[in-house]
Amino acid sequence: MNPRPRIAVIGLGAMGLPMATRLAAHLPVTAYDVAEPRLARLAAAGGTPAGTPADAARDADVVLLAVRDQSQVEAALFGVGGAAETLRPGAAVVLTSTVGPDAARATAARLAEHGVRTVDAPVSGGPVRAGNGDLLIVVGADDEALHLARPVLDLLASTLTVVGPRPGDGQALKAINQLLAGVHIAAAAEAVALARGLGLDPATVVESLRHGAAGSFMFADRGPRMVETYASDTAPEVKSRLDIFVKDMGIVTGIAKDAHVPVPLASAAQQLYLLGEAAGLAAHDDSSLVTVLSPKPSKSLDTSDAPEGGTR
Repeated sequence: MNPRPRIAVIGLGAMGLPMATRLAAHLPVTAYDVAEPRLARLAAAGGTPAGTPADAARDADVVLLAVRDQSQVEAALFGVGGAAETLRPGAAVVLTSTVGPDAARATAARLAEHGVRTVDAPVSGGPVRAGNGDLLIVVGADDEALHLARPVLDLLASTLTVVGPRPGDGQALKAINQLLAGVHIAAAAEAVALARGLGLDPATVVESLRHGAAGSFMFADRGPRMVETYASDTAPEVKSRLDIFVKDMGIVTGIAKDAHVPVPLASAAQQLYLLGEAAGLAAHDDSSLVTVLSPKPSKSLDTSDAPEGGTR
């Protein structure tokens, strides 16, 4: 294996950009994204922008996919200008997106027709940890594929768990991770909403409980952002879109159904994310879920000096 493998990163979103930036500090990285500003940020970090996924993958030893869902995976790999047009036999594709076990296996089968190996490696931890190489990565891959991807995975992960030898194995464990994460965010939203309903200061509640037995990573991370939602006239910075959990909880409940395992808490959380999506919050930070349970008060119009008979 090349001691300094050439890396292609496709997708420079909330997770893809910090991962690509981290990799570019150590390895040659070429990247593609639909958004020019993201490509400019990657170039400033030492990476090389590409015009299409095929251009990014042309000389790559390892291609890291960091796109939102399976439809984007298929477009990035097999669409017009997709990476499969230029991927050379013997290369490896690292699938970091959460797409579900069946989708990962189907993708791996299509890549195998091109002589390309697949490393099913969904990631967890958020953008800051991605940039610091502090991610949890769970892997489904055979030994040879894992060997090819090791230089990339070792730079990105502080915790690397090899779940099994097949693509899809990593997705199965990531679905369990998302079950817990999705339920914890929903529970945090209920707690903050109830605090407001009882007339308590949500900031005090979050700061107190995050340190005790009721705390969780998601409560400590999303709780302050939920408080910010009410304290500011503008929405919090989007660090994790709400519609990501619409997708992920759909994966969780779908594979649970196939396995004949009841997941009542996950199903209830899924409905809450769907309500958020229906309320127009799909592209907002997932902490905005709290406003579905405890809406922000609408600003009343000041009519004190309006003309008689109407408002201005």
